[in-house]
Amino acid sequence: MADLVQRSFQERFQHLLAVISSARFLKMQSLNNEIPFYICPYLATEAVEMERLQQQLSNKLGQQGVRVLNINLYDLSIAHLQREGDWDWYLSNETSMPKSKLLDDLQSMLDVESVVIPAIAAEMAKEAFDVMFISGVGEVFPFIRSHNVLNNLQKAAKLKPTVMFFPGEYKHSLENGATLELFGRLIDDKYYRAFNILETAI
Repeated sequence: MADLVQRSFQERFQHLLAVISSARFLKMQSLNNEIPFYICPYLATEAVEMERLQQQLSNKLGQQGVRVLNINLYDLSIAHLQREGDWDWYLSNETSMPKSKLLDDLQSMLDVESVVIPAIAAEMAKEAFDVMFISGVGEVFPFIRSHNVLNNLQKAAKLKPTVMFFPGEYKHSLENGATLELFGRLIDDKYYRAFNILETAI
């Protein structure tokens, strides 16, 4: 990840702005029939700065007429638990529950295929947009896994480009294929259909 570390936030911001605002990106050209999914990896220690960069990027793109739909998986999860009436109960009882029980409960209540993807699709239907940003990946691990979101999202979000901001590394190797390594330590799983947006030509 040395190339990423060597890039300043300003350099990354300018690169992302140039790529995402380009007609080639927005019209999904030169994808060779691949899904228009992009990973924007960053160091886990840069989470606060990247959140700020993402907001500034959304604002700047909006000023240029590029409509951004921001989906935060953590906020999406909390909103669902609140709607179902479970949020306050888990806040009160979380510390006294076995972690395995809590994980099982959250994975069930926030099932990606039946809950998370329909919730994202509902947000997509609310307003017109040109590109979708997905964040909050680190906050919802391990009860929501990023590769699972991407795999299931392929059915609902293939008409517009999607950028997932990922706190870790998106590695490609002959031995393991392409893997998402959360926080640079945990192999979330293999996922090969996305492009590294920091390596995408302008």
